[in-house]
Parts: sequence; structure tokens; C-alpha cells
Amino acid sequence: QVRLEESGGGSVKTGGSLRLSCIASLFRDTTYSMGWFRQAPGQAREGIAAIVGLGRKKYADSVKGRFAISRDSDFAISKDNVQTTLYLEMNSLKPEDSAVYHCAADPTSAYGLDLPKDVLAFGYSGQGTQVSVSS
Repeated sequence: QVRLEESGGGSVKTGGSLRLSCIASLFRDTTYSMGWFRQAPGQAREGIAAIVGLGRKKYADSVKGRFAISRDSDFAISKDNVQTTLYLEMNSLKPEDSAVYHCAADPTSAYGLDLPKDVLAFGYSGQGTQVSVSS
């Protein structure tokens, strides 16, 4: 079973910082690509950051230079599952960054995918955590 649970959202002022976390339970012996997408009220979902395995990272232009994605190494939690934590470090926040932020995962090497946009097509995602940025 794959489970994703986000935390770390909150309310900050323009220019502030937040660090989102996503505890992920994944199937072992499987390579996952992971990422973050967000959705603001009345707006389309936006894939904003992706990481393939523990390496290649891609960012949307809207967050490039301000946000950073990272991921801990996996560790076994059962004979079938491993756990990892995915992070999104968000700096220089703007009111337009206000949204519900979701982490997502997919058992793919991401070859041929247009990341981070295609994070929206990942098979697993969490319930999200709210980020509100006031001016």
C-alpha cells in the first residue's frame, strides 16, 4: 500500500518561509519519482517540483530559485514497504503561492515525462496541506 501524508503548511507574510514535509510509505524494490503540486481556489492544479529517485530535480518557472525539493533515503518499515520523507523548502513566499499543496508519487523513472508538469499524472497523492501567504 502506498500512503502519502503532508504536513508543515501554515500562514505567513510575504517574504516568509515554510518547509513542507510528506511522509511516504512506498513499495520496496521500486523506483519512484516524487513531486509537489498545488491548487488555489478556482484555479487549475499546477505541478511545481519533481525529483526522480534521489537525484534529478525539476521546477516550474513560478517557483524556480525560491523553492527546493529534496528527499530522504528510504528505510524499510515492513517486508513489503519502505518509508521516505519528501520536503519542499519554500522561501520568499508571495501571496500567489497561497494554495493547498499536495505531494505525489509514481513508480516511474520519469523517462519521457515533462516534469514538473506531469506530476499531475502521478498515481498517488496525499490530502494536501494549506499554505496561506498574506501581504
